[in-house]
Amino acid sequence: MTSYLMVLFVGIAAGTISGIVGTGSSMMLMPVLVISFGPQQAVPIMAIGAVMGNLGKACAWRSEIDWRAVSAYSLTAAPGAVIGVHTLLALPAHVVDVALGAFFIAMIPTRRWLARRSAKLSLWNLAMIGGPVGFLTGIVVSTGPITVPVFTSYGLERGAFLATEAAGSLAVYVTKIAAFKEFGALPLSVWTKGMIAGAALMSGSFFAKSLVVRMRPSMFRLLVDGLMLASGTSLLWAAVSR
Repeated sequence: MTSYLMVLFVGIAAGTISGIVGTGSSMMLMPVLVISFGPQQAVPIMAIGAVMGNLGKACAWRSEIDWRAVSAYSLTAAPGAVIGVHTLLALPAHVVDVALGAFFIAMIPTRRWLARRSAKLSLWNLAMIGGPVGFLTGIVVSTGPITVPVFTSYGLERGAFLATEAAGSLAVYVTKIAAFKEFGALPLSVWTKGMIAGAALMSGSFFAKSLVVRMRPSMFRLLVDGLMLASGTSLLWAAVSR
């Protein structure tokens, strides 16, 4: 019961943060899921939760979704996620912990490098980027630190960015869940835990809408980097402690 209460508490906070900056829910919630349920259950649980969380963001800002950008990105990202899931399920549990932790920490300098690139991306660029990002999402749960600068470089801001990134991620995570089901990694217990996590994330997403207009760009960058560092360190510690 303590584990479920912790998932609910952290999930609401994570959904709120993600609803403000466009990412962060997986980085906050994933360490709790790994510690509570193990890394290989945590990934499909988070996938179910991410679907509900992104659905909450997409619904909160539904009038501002750029469907052309969503279609271009999802066209290659969705099949990439299927390949990533197959790769994930073939890996030992401690390798998953290390991969998740190292990825989050490595994204700190990577995100800063991408943010410094001022060229505006086209629909074709989104399609080219979607495949590799989808594959990584299939393995490491979330690539929000990459998709944030990708969609903002396309020219989206605030509500339009949050809604479009969420809709694109939604397509990827639905495909990812279908892949988990096909590979036999979604028993009823995982569905139940995923729905609990998702309900918390969705609640936070709607709460965050009223706060978005107050967020300064500098605070956004600090929040993302802090979340990646804390989550990456936690997952690496979990891998060493096993």
